[in-house]
Amino acid sequence: MPLSRLLTLIVGVIVILAMTIWLITSLNWLYGQIAWSASPFLANLLLLLLIVLLAVLIGGLVYYLRLLWMPSASGSRSVRPPVRIPDNKSDAASVNLKAVRSQVDQIQDEVARQALRARSQAIESNLSQGNLQVVVFGTGSAGKSSVVNAILGRVVGRVSAPMGTTTVGETYTLNLPGLEREILITDTPGILESGIEGNERGEVARQWATEADLLLFVVDNDLRQSEYEPLQVLAEIGKRSIVAFNKADLYAEGDREVILARLRARLRGIVPPSDIVAISANPPVVRLVTGEAFTPDPEIMPLIRRIVAVLRAEGEDLLADNILLQSQRLGDEARRLLDGQRRRQAMKIVDRYQWIGAGAIAITPLPGVDLLATAAVNAQMVVELGKVYGCELNLERGRELALSLGKTLASLGIVKGVVQLVATGLQFNVGTLVIGKAIQGVSAAYLTRIAGKSFIEYFRQDGDWGDGGITEVVQRQFELTQKEEFVKAFIKDAVARVVEPLQLQHNNAPSPPKEPLWQPKDIPANPIPAPSPPPKEDWGSPPPVDDGW
Repeated sequence: MPLSRLLTLIVGVIVILAMTIWLITSLNWLYGQIAWSASPFLANLLLLLLIVLLAVLIGGLVYYLRLLWMPSASGSRSVRPPVRIPDNKSDAASVNLKAVRSQVDQIQDEVARQALRARSQAIESNLSQGNLQVVVFGTGSAGKSSVVNAILGRVVGRVSAPMGTTTVGETYTLNLPGLEREILITDTPGILESGIEGNERGEVARQWATEADLLLFVVDNDLRQSEYEPLQVLAEIGKRSIVAFNKADLYAEGDREVILARLRARLRGIVPPSDIVAISANPPVVRLVTGEAFTPDPEIMPLIRRIVAVLRAEGEDLLADNILLQSQRLGDEARRLLDGQRRRQAMKIVDRYQWIGAGAIAITPLPGVDLLATAAVNAQMVVELGKVYGCELNLERGRELALSLGKTLASLGIVKGVVQLVATGLQFNVGTLVIGKAIQGVSAAYLTRIAGKSFIEYFRQDGDWGDGGITEVVQRQFELTQKEEFVKAFIKDAVARVVEPLQLQHNNAPSPPKEPLWQPKDIPANPIPAPSPPPKEDWGSPPPVDDGW
């Protein structure tokens, strides 16, 4: 229990005890006074009131003591129940497949959704049937089909055929002594073939190899680097391999041992030495002294014995590991598709809000450009981004996140950097009369984009900024938006969305009336009338007569 809470509980208990003692003493004195001077009924009524108050105080004391001595009981209700770990790998694969189906149902692309559902059903089928999948893998000239033919004991494919004959995976059923499960052995196209079609066949072979319970890698000599790399990659994802050194009959016994030693040395840590065996799946015809043609029997039993030993000892684990791996890979692909879908939806939201904010600020510019640090992120945009990633936020929480990121933008100097970047980009595109409004509006859009992409990373990580915190995420997004290609495209879009409407608004605005060159400032309320002109003299009339007055 925290120290502050413990002190609070102790103080509460002390206060309750003190109040109880004081109340008992006071009421006892009051009861005595009333019983002495008034009726016994009032005294008994007061006693009942005393009992009720004591019960309330005792209840409060018990409550605090319960919090003090049993803190785990109150806190245990907020603890999440422990996650049940599956008992075995098959159960883990089943649980994983259920989670994958939930993700697949959220994918909007119908083709991708149906493809993932089909793969999920195939994995479930393998989980229920429990067949062991052995995939034969290697170059086209190593004799993979001959190895399959020799293992099955009958011809099931074209032997000694040119490279590229097996264009798709061909699967055959095999029952081996000592194994209860049925074996499915698949002959795959050769890897490392030239041309576009050869590369496509190689991809098919690699896909089959990743789905194998046991991998049978066929070589006809020492490993080349191009053969070693795919074998190493398959081992890194957990694939168990047996290496068959085919055509061993073409080498002298000493050379054969040298090649085996080199293979075991190169594959140390990848394939156990006991799993590298020499075979001869299709020995060439030999001419006897008599002139007769003789076909030796294939030397395939060392490989069959090794396959049986590995599947008998590890078959159940290999099957469970492979099913779990396939379900995890399917889940990764579903998450990748879902993440791409959510990112596209989120970027549409960011694009919409960045230009909405830019237009609003361009029409009513802020008194200081630094205020764009908090105006760059709209709380409603944060809420909508959270819904895309399945994180329900209220508007108040959206404001808190927006304010936090706005402060980070200002503290890192990104606001100033964006304003300078936008001003430089607009200097040849904007008239001087609207340059201030344009810079503020476009800068707001730029900051909103940085903030929106930062929040996308935040929600992609399930509401976590990562080890570097919000500062590292914001700084990285700012650096990504400083690329020349992005800046040019953004400024071009900003001119069309913000600058041109501003210029059009400025050109269509009515001109103010022209003022006169001079205008009197103080005009009296009752101006003095101008004097009337003197009467015109009539030169034709006689002069007035002076009468002496």
